[in-house]
Amino acid sequence: MKPLAVLFDIDGTLITTGGAGARSWREAFRDLYGIPADIGQFTDSGITDPEVGRLTFVAVIGRDPTPVEMAALMTKRLAQLPRAVAESQGYRVLDGVEETLRTLSEQGYLLGLTTGGVEAAAHIKLARAGLNHYFSFGGYGSDSTDRAELTRCAITRAGRVLGNRLDARRILVVGDTPKDVDAARAVGAVAVGVASGHYSEAELRKEGADYVLASLQEPLPGLAASAVS
Repeated sequence: MKPLAVLFDIDGTLITTGGAGARSWREAFRDLYGIPADIGQFTDSGITDPEVGRLTFVAVIGRDPTPVEMAALMTKRLAQLPRAVAESQGYRVLDGVEETLRTLSEQGYLLGLTTGGVEAAAHIKLARAGLNHYFSFGGYGSDSTDRAELTRCAITRAGRVLGNRLDARRILVVGDTPKDVDAARAVGAVAVGVASGHYSEAELRKEGADYVLASLQEPLPGLAASAVS
């Protein structure tokens, strides 16, 4: 079916923050517990922010956080993130992203986000590049720790924007990790893997992506050169 909407992951798909996310977590743990926690093993596999926080807490403190501790950690991390993003020398928009978003927007496709970051973190990361205005809805790590469920949330919100329930088969889900591919397939959307992060084209193809691109310099599948109809 002809696509009507496109959902994009953020880290590794649209931008790289140059380690700003990891620094914000590290500073949050330092402020709260005096420990500059290393969350590197939890950040690149596509898991959600709340799960990153919980797993790192367990690794550092040796037990699961209480709800009060988790709330304090998430709040402190978000407080650290704007400065970490603003000061990151490695922050950059990935190849083809600005052109792709501008073209899709001009052609009338509905654009949204599907990301493991909580909603506020997602928009903080995109703000430096001026990309927020392209996205009118999304599914976030603050909706669910399960990528498939937060992708369903995004699809539901897309339907609210349009005023009608949206068929998942008319949605492209674009991401750079196997978890993005798995989530798209779980909800019945078209899975588009982009080898712009830590996973190769072969790995994304093996995971079951419907289409695999080397980067967003390549055209997305099924999208016409003229306006959507």
